[in-house]
Amino acid sequence: MNNTFKYGIIGANGRLGQEVINVFNEQKNSFVFKYDLEGEWISDKPQVLIDCSLPEVFFKSMDYVSEFNCPFIIATTGLSESNFNELKRLSEKIPVVQSYNYSLGIQILLKLTQIAGEKLKDWDVEITETHHRFKKDKPSGTAKMIQNIFKERKVNTSSLRLGNVAGDHTVSFGGLGEVLSITHSATSRRTFAEGILKSAEFALKKKNGFYSFTDVVFSE
Repeated sequence: MNNTFKYGIIGANGRLGQEVINVFNEQKNSFVFKYDLEGEWISDKPQVLIDCSLPEVFFKSMDYVSEFNCPFIIATTGLSESNFNELKRLSEKIPVVQSYNYSLGIQILLKLTQIAGEKLKDWDVEITETHHRFKKDKPSGTAKMIQNIFKERKVNTSSLRLGNVAGDHTVSFGGLGEVLSITHSATSRRTFAEGILKSAEFALKKKNGFYSFTDVVFSE
C-alpha cells in the first residue's frame, strides 16, 4: 500500500519550512506547492497543506486551504483569538492540526508539568524559554502552552533571544527545601518537522475536526 502523499508549504523558504521539505522528501512524499517571499510555485494540487509562516500571512493561508480543500497543519506562532476562531470554523469542513510546538519531547514536558502542578500547589513556579535571535514573538507559543496548564494562576515567564538556539524551555517548581526543574532542549529543528509529518499522516485519516499535537501524539 502506498502511503505517500502530495504536500504544499506556506513559508517554504524559512528555517522550519526547509526542514519540513527535507523530512517529508526522505519519506518519498511529493513537494508540489509553495508560497513564500519568492512568490507562488505549484506543480500539482496538494493533499495536505502545511503553514510554517507568520501571522501576517494567515489570511493568505486561509485562501489557499480553501482553494485546495485539504487537511491543514499550522505551526505559526503568535495567532490571535480571531485567528483561532477562523481555524475552528474551517475545521468543520476539513481536518486542522494546530500547535505552537510539534516536538514529542515537549508533549511529555507538558504532561509532567501538569502532574507536578497538581502535586505541588503551594510551590513557587517560574518558566524560562530561550530561542534564536530571529524569533519575533515573546514569550514563545510553547511557553504559553505551559502557562495554560496553570489556568488562572499567574506564572512568570522569562524569555531570552540568543544566537541560533532552536528552543529551550524549563519549568521550575520551588519549595522551601528543594527545587524541581523540568527541561526540554530542541537540538535541531528536525524534531519539529518530524512532528509535522506525524500530524500530516494523522490528518489525512480524518474527515474534519480541530486537533492539537497532543491529540496526534496520544491518540495511539
